[in-house]
Amino acid sequence: MDRQHTQQETDERFMRRCLQLAANGLLTTKPNPMVGAVIVAADGRIIGEGFTSPVGGPHAEVNAFASVRPTDEALLPQATIYVSLEPCSHWGHTPPCCDLIISKHVKRCVCGCVDPFAKVQGRGIQRMRDAGIEVTVGVLEAECMAINRRFMTFNEQHRPYILLKWAQTANGYIAQADRRPLHISTPLTQMLSHKLRSENDAILVGRGTLESDRPQLNVRQWTGSSPERIVLSHHADNIPEGFTWCESIDAVISHLCEEQRQSLIVEGGTHTLAAFLERGLWDELRVETAPFTVCGGIAAPDIPDDAVYLRTEQYDDNIIRWFGKKRH
Repeated sequence: MDRQHTQQETDERFMRRCLQLAANGLLTTKPNPMVGAVIVAADGRIIGEGFTSPVGGPHAEVNAFASVRPTDEALLPQATIYVSLEPCSHWGHTPPCCDLIISKHVKRCVCGCVDPFAKVQGRGIQRMRDAGIEVTVGVLEAECMAINRRFMTFNEQHRPYILLKWAQTANGYIAQADRRPLHISTPLTQMLSHKLRSENDAILVGRGTLESDRPQLNVRQWTGSSPERIVLSHHADNIPEGFTWCESIDAVISHLCEEQRQSLIVEGGTHTLAAFLERGLWDELRVETAPFTVCGGIAAPDIPDDAVYLRTEQYDDNIIRWFGKKRH
């Protein structure tokens, strides 16, 4: 096995550890990205690691260096720091992480992907290279971008990451003909829906779903914070307390951007889902299908042509299929 291939395998192994660490910040780092950092000595031993603290606290790189034992400080000039996202180069709540890395005189920095945030965008990488640090970019890039897909979409497309979600019968109906809801989800898949809510910033339904289902849209079957609850409606009459009213999709997007909400779940109904699909305003689909059929009703949306199948999960007899959006 050649040396270059061995180095690539080594880099990927430690970047996977960065991703494991980054995931610890799923519920706490927003609106900052989830980042993991690992410091590896020349002999291959991990001498420090960390992940981003809750917003306002130290970044992953700071926590990783803070975890290095005093007896291992002398190893830093020959060490490599692995970071799942490009180290920041600007002052925010904390000093620039690229400056910290430079001050520690590490030999090499491996970044999973470039930070799309306007104040970074390659500046941290360039500053480290200018200081004589060897920088490698793009190790497990797709995985590193995926874990921060909400942050990436918000900063690159200037809108929240949008997940469309619905449950349907085996023959493709989402509700009964008189708009009465169908009990499609199981207790387990309902709990998973609440988990999903805890991981996102906002959730939206249309006026019809509000009136027919009276959904609470909270995380009562999970832990964490409930998302902001939004109703899409042409008028504000009878909107429950604790819900936000928006009269158009554009108003929803504008409101979420102003409030720094990076992700939105759209739960329906069919007309609301179709409106987002028609405008191409979606990034991910979650479709739960029950094993039973009904004799007619309100049809579920069609999976769009630009949807790419991602994975299938089965819980009891219900199947959940996940789709991403084809990138052009």
